[in-house]
Amino acid sequence: MKEELIISGRENLLVDPQLHIWHWPIPLYLFLGGLAAGVLFFAALYHLLGKEEEYRTAVRKAPFIAPFALVIGLICLFIDLNHKAYFWQLYTTIRIESPMSWGAWTLLVITVSAFIWCALHIREYFPAWDWKYKWLRDLESFFNRYKKQLAWVMLIFAIITGVYTGILLSAFNARPLWNTSVLGPLFLASGLSAGAAAIVLLSKDKKERLLFTKIDLIILGTELFLIVHMFMGFLASTQVQIEAAQLFLGGPYTVVFWIFVVILGIIIPGVLDLMEMRGKHIPAVLPGILVLTGSFVFRFVFVFAGQVSRWLY
Repeated sequence: MKEELIISGRENLLVDPQLHIWHWPIPLYLFLGGLAAGVLFFAALYHLLGKEEEYRTAVRKAPFIAPFALVIGLICLFIDLNHKAYFWQLYTTIRIESPMSWGAWTLLVITVSAFIWCALHIREYFPAWDWKYKWLRDLESFFNRYKKQLAWVMLIFAIITGVYTGILLSAFNARPLWNTSVLGPLFLASGLSAGAAAIVLLSKDKKERLLFTKIDLIILGTELFLIVHMFMGFLASTQVQIEAAQLFLGGPYTVVFWIFVVILGIIIPGVLDLMEMRGKHIPAVLPGILVLTGSFVFRFVFVFAGQVSRWLY
């Protein structure tokens, strides 16, 4: 018998094509973008409904989270760029078929809208604020006159931003875990839930907190439904998507996903919200922090697990 010894380097890192190049800045950006989209959505919605005075935290206070979240998120994106000196080229063209092009322009609009919205309400918390320059005071007067139109822009682009954070991943067809149409609505629901939780944490008005507790409960239920629907779709699909789903069904990401995202981030906050609505005194900080933590962990685990899933097995 003739024996042959075959030595191969295929198991070495980066020999086969793979996409394990997205590290902590990307999931952190996805979380901060979703959170900003959530708080801006509710701010615009309740202004358009004529309930700004009734829900002042949602409309005037919570939106101050958004500029900081978006700026930190943009810094994360910048850190992740390989060719940082050329980021401006994203704004020299519009490519309808490119998720990156959509994202660049969406982030530009939503970030500018967030800063303008906060500028219109800055005297709410800093009464002595003075713009000093006449052209800035004129801009403030202009946007106050067209505040309703600004709210519509913010509402629409908040929804687009929330969905886009999921579409950014689902556009990568080579990653079976990300290749699902459920991802956009799921990321939007997660962002809205985080936004509602942030409003509950910041509000001192009992009526407002109860309203957004109810809203958060509905969104958490929707989020859980979308997660179940997503896994049902994976398990009824091709072998590679079944194997991608198994990363969370007995695989290396099972514990962190089901405990920190589903149980601690969705189910337990939902139960606490129900208890709050039934008259039980539940510290608002507890479900709020759990929801935000679950939303944060969800982005990280999904980004890293998605890069592990592949068509080559």
